Amino acid sequence: MTIFEALADPTRRRIVEMLSRGALSAGEIGRRFSTSPSAVSQHLRVLREARLVTVRAAAQQRIYELDPTGLAEFDEWLDRIGPAWLDRLDAMDRERQESAAPQPGRRYPGFTDDR
Repeated sequence: MTIFEALADPTRRRIVEMLSRGALSAGEIGRRFSTSPSAVSQHLRVLREARLVTVRAAAQQRIYELDPTGLAEFDEWLDRIGPAWLDRLDAMDRERQESAAPQPGRRYPGFTDDR
């Protein structure tokens, strides 16, 4: 499963967001959801397989934290598409500013005074 497939699920996105604040045990993660522990365990397995989280044993607990490897892969993807999106967003912003600028014969943007 790819990173994007793993993050397509809102529960898994919430888990990643929780872990961005620090490591948590499987029990701590599970208590934050109304689903069964088995369902949360399945979500954690998918996130592990996508290399978004790692797990380590600490006594009787399984501690989950974000995996820098998977996050770096996601970051590399953003670096590849980022410049193209920034160009598009800049063009949209210029268009918005041009359409909002007052034009001769108009008192207000978007309103034509036909007197």
